[in-house]
This record gives sequence, C-alpha cells and structure tokens, in this order.
Amino acid sequence: MSVEALNEQVKTDLSYIAYGGPDWVRKHRSSEGHVYDAVIIGGGQCGLGAAFGLLRERVSNILVIDENPEGLEGPWETYARMVTLRTPKHLTSIDLGVPSLTFRSWWEAQFGPQGWEEVDKIPRGDWMNYLRWYRKVLNLPVMNEVKLKQIEPTEERIYRLHIEGAGAPSDTLLARKVILATGIQGGGEWHVPQMISEKLPSHLYSHTSKLIDFEGLQGKKIAILGGGASAFDNANFALTEGVAEAHVFVRRKKLPQINPIRQMEVSGMIERFHALSDEDKYAVISHFFKQNQPPTNDTFERAASWPGFQLHLGAPWLDVEATSEGAVVTTPQGKFTFDFLIISTGLLTDPALRPELQSVESHIARWGDIYKAPEEAANPVLDAHPYLSPGFALTSRDEKGKRLLHGLFAFNYSALISCGLSASALSGMRHAIPKLASAVADQLFLDDREDILKNFFEYDEVEFVGEWPRKE
Repeated sequence: MSVEALNEQVKTDLSYIAYGGPDWVRKHRSSEGHVYDAVIIGGGQCGLGAAFGLLRERVSNILVIDENPEGLEGPWETYARMVTLRTPKHLTSIDLGVPSLTFRSWWEAQFGPQGWEEVDKIPRGDWMNYLRWYRKVLNLPVMNEVKLKQIEPTEERIYRLHIEGAGAPSDTLLARKVILATGIQGGGEWHVPQMISEKLPSHLYSHTSKLIDFEGLQGKKIAILGGGASAFDNANFALTEGVAEAHVFVRRKKLPQINPIRQMEVSGMIERFHALSDEDKYAVISHFFKQNQPPTNDTFERAASWPGFQLHLGAPWLDVEATSEGAVVTTPQGKFTFDFLIISTGLLTDPALRPELQSVESHIARWGDIYKAPEEAANPVLDAHPYLSPGFALTSRDEKGKRLLHGLFAFNYSALISCGLSASALSGMRHAIPKLASAVADQLFLDDREDILKNFFEYDEVEFVGEWPRKE
C-alpha cells in the first residue's frame, strides 16, 4: 500500500463511522466578530488529537492555533534530542481507534509489514512526519505562527483571546471554549535552579528546552544536571555533534531501575485513573514522582558508549560560579570546570506561572485548596497543580471564578494529578482525548440547554404520512 492509497482508506474508514456529520451546536454571534465553539491552543499531538476528537463529536466550529511555523509544532524538531520515542511502538494514541490513522498504518504504507517488524521504537523524526500527515489527511483547521498572549473572560460567557504573530488575522479571537493543549511546559515553566540563574551569565548555561548551539560547543567540555532520560539524550546528542566530554551529574547514588509507567499501562491505572478517590490519586502521583522514571536502556547505552561520557552519581550541585575558564561546579566529590552547562531539571507546574492565565489564575483551584494530604505524603509541587474535573475543566476556588473559568480546559501536563497519564503522555492519550471531547461537548450542550429543550418540545415537523384505513 502507498501513502496515497492509505489516504483513501482513511476517507473510507471515516465515512463508515459517519465522521463529518452535521454540526449540532447552536451558533453564537458577537458584534466583535466570529465566535468559535472551541479554540485549541497548541498544534502538537495533543492539539491535533483534541481537534479530531471534537470533530468526531460533530463540533466543527473550531480552530487550532500554534505559535510555531507549520511542521514545527511541539518539541520534535526543536528541543527534543532523543533518537526515538520512549513509549513502546504498539501503543496507539491520537488515531482514536481508527486503524488506518495509526502510526503503524502510516509506516507500513511506506515500508510494508516487514518494515514494521524491524522497528524497535519509533524514530523521533518519523513521529513528527506522522503528525504532519495526520493533520493533512484529516484537514484539521490549524493556524500557525499565532501566539496566545492572554485569555480575557467577557460578560457573554465568551472568551476574548488576545493573540499576536505573523499568522494572526487580527489582535483577538473569540471562543466559547478554550483548550490549553500546550504540552509538557504548558501548565507552568521549565525549571532552572535559582542558584544557577542568579550566579551564572546566560552564555554559560541553557535548559534542555532551549535551542543550544552545539556546533559552537565542538571540542568543549560540558556538564548536564539531571538524571532523567532527557539528560542522557542531551549527552548523546552533544557527543554526536562533536562535544569532547559530556558529564552527567545525578543527585541519587543509584539510577532508578523501575519504570512505574510500564505497570500503569497494563493494570488499568491509565484508563481508569479518573475513578480513584482524591486520596488515591495524590498517593499514586506522589509515588510516581518519588520513584522517577529511569532512562530507557537504549538511551543510556547510546550515551555511555562514547569515550567522552562520564556519569557522576551521588553528585548534587552544591554551588556554581563563573570564572575566566568557564563554569565551576562544586559537588560532594569536589570542583569541576566546564565550558558550558545544560540543565535537565524538569519543570514547575502552577497556573500562576502562565501569562495567558493572568486574568483568571487567582480563581483556579489547586490541589492544595481541595485536598489536604497527610503530612508524610504532602508535597508542595503536587499541591500547586490545578484541580481539574475528569474532563480536564479548570475548577474554581471561589464563587466568582465559577463563571470566569467556565469553558477553560487544561489538556496539558498540569492534568497529571487530576487525570493521570493523559495529556502530553502518549500512553494515555487514546483514553484522554474522548473524555476531553465529551466534556467540551457536554458543556456546549448544557450552555444552550434552554434553547435546545424549547426546540425539542416545539418540534412539529410531520414525518409519517401514511393513512388508515386506506382510501379507495
């Protein structure tokens, strides 16, 4: 099968499930312009999947916006430096159960069934190419080079979205519902320890989420702070690009060996997480954070195979300083001097860190507002996460916020405690997207409940025209 033939198969499969049927949502109007039923912020895998999910619910008056140029959405062609995805290749995600939309179908259309058997994990670049194809074959309404600056609630239960960018048609968009499909960092910001940001000039370090001039680091000696998979990805990438030495520093005395996600994938934990009590949800994610994920074996082996690779265990950074020779890092094992530092310390989640939520974030309920964890389990990092509904809707910590937040959905990594491994996690996306789409559609339906019921009770269109007894 060719990709062209697969495209036709997709059309056939979608027609069999009556995809693209008539939209049922009542049109809303505003003197300011067109009102979308939903605007999705982010055109990566979450945003594209959410758009397909809404279209399957026959909610078609939607728009996806992304700040990046077309084809560069998400991390895959920017700061992601892994060779392959970390998830097993057989897990399905944004296809939503349509076989011809799976990565496997797209791959086999080019390389055949044997080619699929030869794949161990999905190559990063090929995953991005699959997302480009997915967007095109579904003809999803994406507008690129449009950045959301701020979400402003109005009295009409419509959000005024302040936007900018080369692709922006105006300064604002209007939407009844807003879905923040903004990825790993979309619920907060990438974390650089204060010690580093305050003591070092910016030319001596970078977070892994930033573009790094590896060409300028050829022949140099670099250090990477962090023990997650991204740290080893960056070490391997740097050495591939000609860095002489890459030292990875980990505060733990031993790298984690158990990946809790593998157990979650087979136990029902991912798809049924919403059924747990708040106590159980908090305990599960607290354990998940403490356990941490190890790097995949192939990721570690790729990095460790380089002569210039060094791993320092039990080596937290106690201090850093800038000298004429570079950055000096102090650890329990002594001092080390490097030409450049790469920070792989993850992110912080808190709606207060998001500029687009500035006008509403004070009303957003956090986990710390709703659930008081036992002292031995309490974690301020978890407490700062937004408390979401099972359908990813932001909830309010006060009465005023109920109106302001009605229509905002966080389909990003900040949903972790409320909804488990769902948004931004391929392992859970096939279960999460239908919940999100259904929740958005439910809100739209109930918002128009009075008109819908009125039209139902007044409906009098004649359908049956038979007569009995029959006329001669």
